[in-house]
Amino acid sequence: MFRIVITGLWICAITVLSSYAVVSWMPDLPKAKSEEYLEGLTYQKLKPLNIPVIADGTVQGYIMATVVFTADSHLLKGLGVTPAPFVMDESFRQIYSDGDLDFRRLKKYDINKRLAEIKLKVNERLGSDVVKDVMIENFNFVTKKDIRS
Repeated sequence: MFRIVITGLWICAITVLSSYAVVSWMPDLPKAKSEEYLEGLTYQKLKPLNIPVIADGTVQGYIMATVVFTADSHLLKGLGVTPAPFVMDESFRQIYSDGDLDFRRLKKYDINKRLAEIKLKVNERLGSDVVKDVMIENFNFVTKKDIRS
């Protein structure tokens, strides 16, 4: 009986020591690649914008746009202000003052150029590269006739 107990303890000791040796002497395994682009980004959805379209001295209708942006969360913590109002303001300014956007004569609109311009202007106003991407969730035009009184 004593031999069985000693043999069992010997087997346990050898197992523990060999496991420790394998773990401590094992070469460093390559670390899994993480998605660096999405790491540390904050996603923020803004309130819908209602932008009037003025032509021939009257309001023709309204553009209803919902803007979403991603920002570097590490830089957001260091800023004293959130970039959301700046993105809303710049989106409104860019769409409102765009002469190419004419709903009476529809044609393909370069939204990517406009979104890149919004991102650039907001980052200039904030003084650092905080906003990483600006996206459109919703973009509609409602004529003045279609608005309920």
